[in-house]
Amino acid sequence: MTKATKSRSTTRARPATVDDYIARFEPEVQSLLREVRRTVRQAAPRAREVISYSMPALKQNGILVFFAAFKNHIGFYPPIRGDAKLEKAAARYAGEKGNLRFPFAEPIPYALIASLTKLRARQDAAKAVSRPRARRATPSRARR
Repeated sequence: MTKATKSRSTTRARPATVDDYIARFEPEVQSLLREVRRTVRQAAPRAREVISYSMPALKQNGILVFFAAFKNHIGFYPPIRGDAKLEKAAARYAGEKGNLRFPFAEPIPYALIASLTKLRARQDAAKAVSRPRARRATPSRARR
């Protein structure tokens, strides 16, 4: 697998869309990013795509997951907590801060990515239900 090199003409500009982000990489890496994108979108169909911290992300109530291409791996964020079985399955890919790194030299574990995304979607939904909604301020009436 070749390295995920960014085009010199687009390295400084922030991508506006996930398509823009993916287009910056070599075809082999684009293919992997498209498959990760398809996987996370299927796992969280109610979430919408956004660019946050210059990376593709899925957002439902809050950010569910980020993914990005690097020199030798696909990065997947945030650290996963709350399901011991999934934590164990993801442990071999864990970076020093708990983020996940899927090396280009190995098959990308799309089923694991789907399971992790589904977990994050459930956690996000539960957090949204438990969070009190902010009350909107009503415009004050003009005094006569």
